[in-house]
Amino acid sequence: MVSALASALVAEFIGTYTLVLTVGCNVLAERSVWGGVSIACSLMVMIYALGGVSGANFNPAVSLALGITKNLTWDRVGMYMGVQLLGGLLAGFTYLAVFGTSFNLAPTPGHTFMQAALAEIIYTFMLCFVVLNVACSKRDGNGKNQYYGLAIGFVIVAGAYSGGGISMGCFNPAVAFGIDISSAHKGLGHCLTYTVCEFVGAALAAVLFWVVRPDEPNAPFKIGMMDGDNYPLASKLVSEFLGTFMLVLTVGLNVLNGSTAAVFSIASSLMCMIFALGSVSGAHFNPAVTAAIMASGRNKCSPKEGGMYMAVQILAGICASFMYALMKGGQTFQLKPATSTWPQAMFGEFMYTFVLAFVVLSVATVKKENLLSEFFGLAIGMCVTTGGLAIGSLSGGSLNPAVSFGISTSHIIGGGGFYPCLIYSLVELVAGVTAAGVFMITARDEYPEMEKLLK
Repeated sequence: MVSALASALVAEFIGTYTLVLTVGCNVLAERSVWGGVSIACSLMVMIYALGGVSGANFNPAVSLALGITKNLTWDRVGMYMGVQLLGGLLAGFTYLAVFGTSFNLAPTPGHTFMQAALAEIIYTFMLCFVVLNVACSKRDGNGKNQYYGLAIGFVIVAGAYSGGGISMGCFNPAVAFGIDISSAHKGLGHCLTYTVCEFVGAALAAVLFWVVRPDEPNAPFKIGMMDGDNYPLASKLVSEFLGTFMLVLTVGLNVLNGSTAAVFSIASSLMCMIFALGSVSGAHFNPAVTAAIMASGRNKCSPKEGGMYMAVQILAGICASFMYALMKGGQTFQLKPATSTWPQAMFGEFMYTFVLAFVVLSVATVKKENLLSEFFGLAIGMCVTTGGLAIGSLSGGSLNPAVSFGISTSHIIGGGGFYPCLIYSLVELVAGVTAAGVFMITARDEYPEMEKLLK
């Protein structure tokens, strides 16, 4: 009879081998549009297939994050890492044999190692942070949800088209070693240095996981006290900062990279961070959404808390914009109507910010029996796909004052004007409040007092 440990190790090998083979095949086949989605889906399906066997790490950085947070014993961390690296190496030699060629691991042309290191640290952080929140947390993890594979897998869509345009987008030492060792005949690249960066991202994810979830039994420090089921205000504010930062950073890098799948990558970043942090702060990540929730009443967000959320979101957007400028050698871009007039652009911003805020209200703030408990993040995140593709050619598809402020603020260093973000943000906030008004009409069971008056 095969032992449970042996089964787990085989599962880690199969999952990692499949992931790295998919990476190599997509790169060598030059799948520039759908390659990131293919890689993300390979990770997602293997997580769903093998999560119950080994936990479906498939990544030494993820195993390290689980070890630090005591969700995986250190002896198993070591064994998992060994098997994952072996799977990555064999996958690298497999695609070399199939295609007759391989490729080196290095920062993409025009980027320095420092810029690539930042990309690997930040998006490995995002991957490990999402894993910890959706698969391991006391509130949401340990089999309490079915969206965990979707949330984890689609971090790759977020990172592949943004950070991947700088570092090649490993976010996984098994991927780095598989790529580098299989191309050793062309000269070894950066697998060791990439691995160090990825381990830094994993450690950062573990620390910030404890910050946003002080109820974790293994948390070594507390930044505030739980109020029943509610997280401390400090945890909520850190949650809003992190989610907004990753969203705006992904926006900026996709635009500056000229990504072929920018809208879907940005939507995926929002979706994954919503799944990770929805139970902490509500995962607004957008002042227009916060305005909509405050305007909708029902004590879902007090004016004091909402005001702090908005301030943190704007700050995160500005910090993210200077980060993408740093990662792209000082490049920025202007917030302005794309191929349209200002009235046309502002109609687009109003309409699809309204859609985003209205969907948030309808799927994430209603009574428990009406909540979209498994697919709320997908519904909200895909509003960005809807609006970004529909009116991106009109306004650029910001749909978020934190995005608007970030873009305009960083563009000042390139000599651009600041005022566009004020116009965009005003329209987006009005759209959020309008969404609250329409929600009051459509969600009648949320307002029993109003219903009594109408009768």
